[in-house]
Order: sequence, then structure tokens, then C-alpha cells
Amino acid sequence: MSAPTEVELYFVKGKIERWLRFGKPISEQTLDRRRRVATFAPGAIFAFIRWASNAHGTLVSRIDILRACNDDEPCSTVPGVKPGAEILLRTVGWEKVQRVLRAIDAVEALGFLPHEVCPDHWRHVHNRLAAGLPPRAYSRERHRAWLLRAGLERRP
Repeated sequence: MSAPTEVELYFVKGKIERWLRFGKPISEQTLDRRRRVATFAPGAIFAFIRWASNAHGTLVSRIDILRACNDDEPCSTVPGVKPGAEILLRTVGWEKVQRVLRAIDAVEALGFLPHEVCPDHWRHVHNRLAAGLPPRAYSRERHRAWLLRAGLERRP
């Protein structure tokens, strides 16, 4: 059995925020009034946002869409994520973070949960943003094709 992935969530109003935009943890543990740990099963997909500021404004704004790995899979290290995860999307800067948030909102507007869509969609969004291009919209047809490929839906 693979060990779960733990994500440390942290909140200090107006200074530091580490939170989940989407994902379905198998458990959450409150450490104190500012810190929690969310635990994800191997294969789970989640969006982790990290933001920090000081008296002069925002220092960092970033979003990572990650997939929790099995023990036998390689994974990347991400601050606040133990032992690490597969990076599907990573971006830095408020403008790019907003574009990712809009892409997440678009998936939700179709009635899908973002952590249940094809992981390749998040890789696609990452690559298009890195190239300075708008990502193609996710669709019901793409979702059905992914479900068929993954063996999660039967053919008619």
C-alpha cells in the first residue's frame, strides 16, 4: 500500500496563505488555529495555492495542480507537500494564476469537478500558458473520451 500525500495548509491573514482550490482529501487534521494538514490518496488530483505578501505588496502568487503519487512512481518536491507529487501544472505570478483559476471555473461551469477531469487537460493548460497562448476549453466530448480511455465508462 502506498503512503498518502500530505499537504500543509497555512493561513496568516494578509501575510501568508497556503490553501486548496480543489481536491478531495481523505482526511484533514488541524494542528493549530493557523495550520492544517490535508491528506490525499495516491492518484488524487488537487490544486495547491501559495500566496505571500508584506507591507509593500504581494511577494509571490503561485498555483500548482498536482497528482499524489504511488510509492513506486517518481515525484517532484513541492514546498508544503510531503513526500512530493507529480506536477501537472505550475505557474507563478498573479496574472497567470488568475488565468488558471478561470480555467478551473470553466471546467466547473460544465458541471465537472476539477479533480475528476482528465489530468492531460491540466498539462495542456500549463503548456499553453507557458507558450503565452490561450488554452483550449475542456468539453463534454473530451471528458467522455478520457473516461473511455481510462476504462471508467462503457461504450454504447
